[in-house]
Order: sequence, then structure tokens, then C-alpha cells
Amino acid sequence: MNDAPSILFVCLGNICRSPLAEGALRTAAREAGLALEIDSAGTGDWHVGNPPDPRAIEVAREEGVDITTLRARQVVYEDFTRFTHIFALDADNLRNLRQLAPGDTTAELALLLDMVPGREGQAVADPYYGGAEGFEQTWADVNAAAKALVARFS
Repeated sequence: MNDAPSILFVCLGNICRSPLAEGALRTAAREAGLALEIDSAGTGDWHVGNPPDPRAIEVAREEGVDITTLRARQVVYEDFTRFTHIFALDADNLRNLRQLAPGDTTAELALLLDMVPGREGQAVADPYYGGAEGFEQTWADVNAAAKALVARFS
């Protein structure tokens, strides 16, 4: 592991919230000239290898962000030492990450919205079972977090 921040976003299936967070931070970091290793994963395995949800792709595209090449993967033990920061998108996934974390974990585990002043302890709502407006709210949340992370790591 090097000294540069490396960030993993984790939600349940890695097809909605975490790929949107990955896309938002990749874009914000690039615009800020900040070199970060950024990835996303899910605690569940049922979408492994799949692209993001079409609604996530669409909301990102509307914001000028292309997430079409991303593919879902499941969190692996190596992630806990490969990344300096692992951000869960909600409390359930944070709890699951803490249970999965091996004894030699070096990554800081936290909720993503803990990085956004005034949003500490809040979850990025899962838009999967709703309509397009849920994905727009998810984008707003992960984009605010991306900006906060860029400010933190700049």
C-alpha cells in the first residue's frame, strides 16, 4: 500500500449507489487534479460481472459521467489492506464490512455521508426499487460526498 489515498465505495449489489459514488469521485478528483485510486464493490454477490443499473448509467450520463464500463464485484479480504478508506453507503453495509474485516485491516471504515457536514450517520438511500427520482437523489448525495472527499484529500 502506498501513501496516496485509495478509496473503495461499498453498497449491497454494486450496481446502483457505489458505482455512482465511484463515478462521482473519479470525475471530481480528475477535475481537481487529484490522483486517487478509486473502486467500488458490493457485500453481496448476485450482480458480480454485471454493469451498473441502467437508471444509474442514465443519471450519471445526464451529469456528464460515464459509468458504463464498470462491472459489479464483491468485496474481498484484500480490499481491507489495499484501500486506505472503505466507505459504506449505509449502516447495514458498514456493519457487514466490520464483520468481514480481517484482523490485519488497515483501511478506515466509515459511512460515506459522514464526510458531508450535517449528514453524519445518514445513509445514501437505495434507489433500486424506486423510480428515476431516487437515482437523482442518490447522485446528489454521492456527488456531495465526492466534493467533500476531494476537499479532504487535496
